[in-house]
Amino acid sequence: MKRRVVITGIGAVSPLGIGAQVLHENAVAGMSGIKGGKGLCCEFDGAQTLGRRENFRMDRFAQLAVVAAREALAQAGWGDTPPVAADRVPCIIGSAIGGLMTLEEEIEKMRIDGAAAVSPLTVPKLMANAAAAHISMRFGLRGETAAIVSACSGGAQAIVAALRAIRSGEADAAVAGGAEAATTPFTTAIFTTAGALSPTGTSVPFSAERDGFILSEGAGVLVLEAADVAESRGAIILGEIVGFGVRSDAHHITAPEPNGTCAAAAIQAALDDGDLIAEDIDYINAHGTGTKLNDATEIVALRAALGPAASTIPLSSSKSYLGHLLGAAGAVEAIATLLALRHRQLPPVYGLTQADPALGELTLLKASLSLSDEKPLHVGLSNSMGFGGHNVTLALRA
Repeated sequence: MKRRVVITGIGAVSPLGIGAQVLHENAVAGMSGIKGGKGLCCEFDGAQTLGRRENFRMDRFAQLAVVAAREALAQAGWGDTPPVAADRVPCIIGSAIGGLMTLEEEIEKMRIDGAAAVSPLTVPKLMANAAAAHISMRFGLRGETAAIVSACSGGAQAIVAALRAIRSGEADAAVAGGAEAATTPFTTAIFTTAGALSPTGTSVPFSAERDGFILSEGAGVLVLEAADVAESRGAIILGEIVGFGVRSDAHHITAPEPNGTCAAAAIQAALDDGDLIAEDIDYINAHGTGTKLNDATEIVALRAALGPAASTIPLSSSKSYLGHLLGAAGAVEAIATLLALRHRQLPPVYGLTQADPALGELTLLKASLSLSDEKPLHVGLSNSMGFGGHNVTLALRA
């Protein structure tokens, strides 16, 4: 019998502000963190939040991750040390790119002043595992420390990796999530050239007029524990990861498989893993990038997995108000999903006025929606789809 895995802490830094609760409150209030065509964490100052020395030694993506982890661990009530043996607590943080901001800065310094101008801290700042390493060192986590680098599904796959470790008995608890800070000139240029970024500076997934996504930055971190561990120490349980599905398209390095076959298989696997049926699902937080092909493929996959229920389940996308956090997206969106279920208040697709009729009948949220109090526990799905054909679905119960 597999161990139940519960969530005892969450932390987020996003374009909607610092803190997981702030993320939820601003999202359901119909606010957007996208300004000037980017989703920046404008309230976050690494030097002020972490101190000048630590700020100097970390790329921004790692700074965001550490602050999100600090919030999550404080909420979980862990104190200075984990509540279980430290070597049974892995730390797994996903990222699509890692310290790209540092890389661009150091290349520019070398271009202007030569190789001698490059900082010796460059490698430890730009490496994709830096966020996980800093969290591990700061909070004394001595289990496996790793980075999942699988494009825009990295944060979700990091949560899956941690979940598997606890279920198998290899770990008793874990710290997992995603972080990204790649709103750089280079990233903007390459996604613009690829035709993926919105030329209008908006992100309205599933809209008839959608024209691409918005680059953004942020981090989301969750504290996961075996249910017996959390219950034995009297922890407040925020929710449970009841199921997951992970599948690969094996189709194209950037484009999703048009029939959505493997994305549908990931959704179905999450349902099966959680002993769920389509009618159990109260909310879907879609991957929903706002690109024509991705949105259409995801809806095809949802219909294949959920059948007629796909038309009636409330649906929205966090990317409409956050932008696309790349490797951090899956983790931040899992947190947004959990909070929506806990507070029984679902956030809308920000800016949606006219849904694309080609997508068929859907219950897309144009305004926040309250869930019924009659049902004691609500269940939601959070989808992530990444370049390379990665498909991840998390099923969460609040």
